[in-house]
Amino acid sequence: MTNKGRLTRQNIVEKSLQLFSVKGYYNTSINDILEATDLTKGGLYGHFKSKEDIWYAVYEEAVSIWRRLVFDDMRTVSNPLLRIEKVIDRIMRDYLAANVFAGGCFFLNMLVELSGQSASMSRHMLKGYVRFSRLMRDWLKEAGEKGMLKPGLNYKDITSFMVIALNGASAVYTASRDPNIWRQTTEQLKFYIDQLKQ
Repeated sequence: MTNKGRLTRQNIVEKSLQLFSVKGYYNTSINDILEATDLTKGGLYGHFKSKEDIWYAVYEEAVSIWRRLVFDDMRTVSNPLLRIEKVIDRIMRDYLAANVFAGGCFFLNMLVELSGQSASMSRHMLKGYVRFSRLMRDWLKEAGEKGMLKPGLNYKDITSFMVIALNGASAVYTASRDPNIWRQTTEQLKFYIDQLKQ
């Protein structure tokens, strides 16, 4: 692929990401994408076979942006509980409150919209949530093995609670744009983690 071709493909992905974020996948038409990118149908279909094909590329781009914002330099943090707190803070402040995607949390929006509509796309979304949950659970387990947490804790339940809280805050913040939502969620989850400590 030529450099021009790569730039055109990236432009399609970036513009479609914002469109899907604001309008949703099903409410975004191919014409919307053509208008946003100034391409012809031939130009668009030269890079992607279908709107669903565009969505998968958009999803990968959204994940890449999210990872960069949330996990940058996380390998240098040796304390697993501090890692979890930093991830929570970055998700709330640097991703959600920074309005990285115009429509709010791309992943939550897509998960809600695609549920019951596209089994394959929904499964793809859920895999990302499962991977994130497992990572958080592994960090809790690491903290437990280091004697940093009370004995007998159910790491899976704790992780599920934190992920549910983050998603609930994402939904309410997107609807209200009230900064107290993400601030209070961050503070409450940090308080919750403190209660688990040895």
